[in-house]
Amino acid sequence: MKRLEGKTALVTAAGQGIGRASALRMAEEGARVIATDINPETLKEIEGTPGIETRVFNVLDKEAIDAIARDLGAIDILFNCAGIVHAGTIEQATEDEWDFAFDLNVKAQFRIIRAFLPAMIENGGGSIINMSSVAGPITGPVNRCIYSASKAAVTGLTRSVAADYVTKGIRCNAICPGTVDSPSLHQRLRDTGDYDGALKQFIARQPMGRVGRPEEVAALVAYLASDDSAFTTGTEQVIDGGWTT
Repeated sequence: MKRLEGKTALVTAAGQGIGRASALRMAEEGARVIATDINPETLKEIEGTPGIETRVFNVLDKEAIDAIARDLGAIDILFNCAGIVHAGTIEQATEDEWDFAFDLNVKAQFRIIRAFLPAMIENGGGSIINMSSVAGPITGPVNRCIYSASKAAVTGLTRSVAADYVTKGIRCNAICPGTVDSPSLHQRLRDTGDYDGALKQFIARQPMGRVGRPEEVAALVAYLASDDSAFTTGTEQVIDGGWTT
């Protein structure tokens, strides 16, 4: 028997990168996966995959959150993967960027957890996995003021949910990746105006001499989603290739 067989999982930002890899991995392990993304074009690339159902979903839309929670009812696994990276110092940051980052990186997770939590509790529990980062909770990389602040908030949210609902069968953990190969990373590298130079800098800070792969993070997601991690809650799971060691 596959370790996620009989479980239902919701994944946000499943159209690419870590979200897509995680949706595919959990489906391989037997879960029914509702893979969501704001971009219908990226979702088309995983349509028809056994175990995966795709839905267009905007995590910033409170009404859409409430609607999908009513429609799906009790789920066993919630992976809040959607997020954004802003570059810059506090002097370079704008209030609009700050508000958008906290809306997407933090408030969306808050709203989605709150929408799905009652049914999860009534169903006997479940695993909530929040995407954080080593930036903020673990270390303070340069030029990542807004991003680091928002990701530190994610770990605070995670610990709070874990503590408040541990006796109700709910586990809540945060994943804190380092630099991971993704379309988002490559866009940020292009935005610097020196793609090759920026890539070399990212790799230079990695003791392993490479950035992470989405599939490596997906393996951690599948573990936290499964009963193999039944005694694990309220944690920051660092997966950064030794960057912050």
